Amino acid sequence: MISTEQIRKTLPTIGVILAVGTLMSILGPYDSHNLGVPGVWLYWTGLMAIGWISGRVFTAWLARIYPDLTPLLLSLVLSTLVAIPVSTAVIILQAVMGPAFRIIQLPMVYFMVWVVSVAVTLVSVYLERAREGQGEGTDTGTAAPGPALTEKLPPHLRRSRLLALQAEDHYLRVHTEAGDGLILMRLGDAIAAVETLDGARTHRSWWVARDAVERVSRGDGRATLTLANGVEVPVSRTYAPKLREAGWY
Repeated sequence: MISTEQIRKTLPTIGVILAVGTLMSILGPYDSHNLGVPGVWLYWTGLMAIGWISGRVFTAWLARIYPDLTPLLLSLVLSTLVAIPVSTAVIILQAVMGPAFRIIQLPMVYFMVWVVSVAVTLVSVYLERAREGQGEGTDTGTAAPGPALTEKLPPHLRRSRLLALQAEDHYLRVHTEAGDGLILMRLGDAIAAVETLDGARTHRSWWVARDAVERVSRGDGRATLTLANGVEVPVSRTYAPKLREAGWY
């Protein structure tokens, strides 16, 4: 289920996709103006959407295996990867609309897509790092997780609001507003690192931040907490009395 918070966070991205797609359709590079209206707008907006989705997937992957890439290097690697699915989409569209695609055109198509990807990715990465820098330099007076936990997280998750901790065998899935990450850490050690936060254990495998809970539902005699990111967290009978006493529901 998509939460209100997720929708709110996605709206600016949709706005950017529509704005950049509209700008590219007006400029009409690479003879795309020959598609006419609204064909040229649908063409560029669709490619921007594919690029954004691919970028999200590749960004999460790169953050996990290469967490310390500089913004410039991240932009170059990310644009090179994103250009692959976007080039594939361009080739498919060209084959559908004609004339027939020739394999000799592949390097040129990839290069043209890569040029656009570099420009868009550079702006996106530097804006994201700028927002992270502002958040880091602002003293909100609120408690934060301890470094024992945050230093294990990918850089893009370290300064995001913590929603929940979920034990998965010997690993720990950390849920934040910016996404989730899997780290090697025991739940008990992680809970010790977030002792200054307003939260509680709801299950033997879960710890939840109190302000992350958007809805409480009941069924089969048990409660379920729905978090701001749409994740549903079970409340076991062991921890239910303490949560009720504390006014969680």
